[in-house]
Amino acid sequence: MQRLHRQLPDMTESARPATTTLKTPTLARRMACWLYEGVLLFGVIFIADYLFSALTQTRSGLQNRHEQQAFLFVVLGIYFGWFWSRGQTLAMKTWHIRIVDAQGHHLTQWRALARYVLSWIWFLPPLAASALWHLPGGQMALLGLVWVGLWMLLARTQPQQQFWHDVWAGTRLVMDPRFER
Repeated sequence: MQRLHRQLPDMTESARPATTTLKTPTLARRMACWLYEGVLLFGVIFIADYLFSALTQTRSGLQNRHEQQAFLFVVLGIYFGWFWSRGQTLAMKTWHIRIVDAQGHHLTQWRALARYVLSWIWFLPPLAASALWHLPGGQMALLGLVWVGLWMLLARTQPQQQFWHDVWAGTRLVMDPRFER
């Protein structure tokens, strides 16, 4: 933690800007960061899935499917919980976005975990509809895109333009004050 504060002297408690001065990134910037995060997560998922398959001696993609999904869910929870509690993932660093709580402080690991669980709202309705109605891949993808688009538009109903899972988790995505223009 001391190392983090040495690297980010302007983000200490005494020098942190007031919550009202924290600028929300544009929707386009947040979605670009989201897509970049997906690209980076490909490697995390690949390595974790390889590890799971090797340790369980899984020979088919249908073997241990639910255990594999639960394992990957936990791996992603650890990944996001770790990085969000430190302020940024690699994609967020690239796009100069930080995650803070409602008061502008670093997230606790519990709040980061709560945000992780709530962020699955991005995916749960299309997944539930697919399971319920046995949608083929193309319709599932279309339903997913429509839901993500609706979820993005709902952010506009918030005063600070935050996504609903951020509002419910008590978190905010803000521009990194060191890189504001």
